[in-house]
Amino acid sequence: MLSSADNPGHLRMLTYAPAGLAPGAGLVVVLHGCTQSASGYARSAGWIELADRFGFALLCPEQSRGNNPNLCFNWFRPGDVRRGAGEAASIAAMVRAASKRFAIDPSRIFVTGLSAGGAMAGVMAAAYPELFAGAALIAGLPYGVAAGVPDALALMAGDKLGDGSSLGDRVRASGAGASAWPSIAVWQGQGDQVVRPVVGEAVARQWRDVHGVRSEPRRARTPAGREFELWVSPGGAPVVEVHRIAGLGHGTPLKTDGPHGCGAVAPHLFDVGVSSSFESALSWDLADLDAVRQPAVAEARDGGRSPLVAPNVQGVIDAALRRAGLMA
Repeated sequence: MLSSADNPGHLRMLTYAPAGLAPGAGLVVVLHGCTQSASGYARSAGWIELADRFGFALLCPEQSRGNNPNLCFNWFRPGDVRRGAGEAASIAAMVRAASKRFAIDPSRIFVTGLSAGGAMAGVMAAAYPELFAGAALIAGLPYGVAAGVPDALALMAGDKLGDGSSLGDRVRASGAGASAWPSIAVWQGQGDQVVRPVVGEAVARQWRDVHGVRSEPRRARTPAGREFELWVSPGGAPVVEVHRIAGLGHGTPLKTDGPHGCGAVAPHLFDVGVSSSFESALSWDLADLDAVRQPAVAEARDGGRSPLVAPNVQGVIDAALRRAGLMA
């Protein structure tokens, strides 16, 4: 439990760790969408299964109806997205508390979420970049562009998004004063009528600007219709990727069968043959393709290698494409 001083956003803190979790394991912060519970989303999205399979911990903050009647994280309220204030400060305090409880490697902390949870994952990457190595935003929204419900609704429909430079300035004005930023993965359903596909493109523009990306992306397409793009920083590190899922509506993409499968279909979680959870865990070095068929919990690795270190740029790009199933 957090003290009231450490929890100004009045969120509930839920955690999960498999038995025998080794010191130096990773931590994934999982943020549910509107109308969802923290435990329900973590289970249906496959994160509890992945934590058991590969040996990492979960932190699952939960919204209350007292904060938001629809259980949405308040990504559109300035008082909840600033560093040191509101819900963002509560989640940051939870990350610190969970890291201490489970002896987490501080270089192996990541955040993901769906919809309002995806937007709040972006908030955490912007306001507390020193806490996170990477973030995966599923049907998320750009940081810092809303100042209330009318703005939120307009943004979800694709209005008032802004260009890359102005969006990047929002992150740089977050108060974090960062010299380094987390890597960002954008997952966007091309059939999403709640958070329109153009919004996901704005999220990618924002973070490309933050990372100072100037190069063209590496692109690939699968027969099933998934499009993938990857950008690298001026220093050669993979920093922004976009997954466009053909036919996916407003929800988290799942793959529930086969050796890479995890999770279960539920409201706003759809089996489309692609698992954003499993692929995120792979890209963050929390999972291992060679261990997929092992039923026992994998022993946590020491995490000595940063996911952003790229001595061989082409090799790193090719590895990312393989993890996404887009390259043999």
